[in-house]
Amino acid sequence: MNDLFTWAALGSLTGASAATLLTTNVIGGLIGPSADKARKWIALGIALALSYLTAAFATDAGAEKWIIAFFNGLVIFSAALGINQLPPGNRQATPIQLAQGNEPRFIRSWA
Repeated sequence: MNDLFTWAALGSLTGASAATLLTTNVIGGLIGPSADKARKWIALGIALALSYLTAAFATDAGAEKWIIAFFNGLVIFSAALGINQLPPGNRQATPIQLAQGNEPRFIRSWA
């Protein structure tokens, strides 16, 4: 049991982002390709749920913990999905795009 998730690990950024990514991929894999458009919304929901769950167990914080939990959920979501991958220009080419001749260029025109 030492190598699996624990409550303490889920309360950390690393554990929560790993759990978010893992859960999103498993749900998306079970639903199939029709869930591809919903994956980021599923991930956001899971990240916020984990953040608010962690805030609910925090006894030493005041009422502001709910506001902070929202922003922590966004941090978890960003870490899980890679916020730098969201703009289409930053994404790596998929194998299908490479097969269609859409190879990434290393030198791009500024114009």
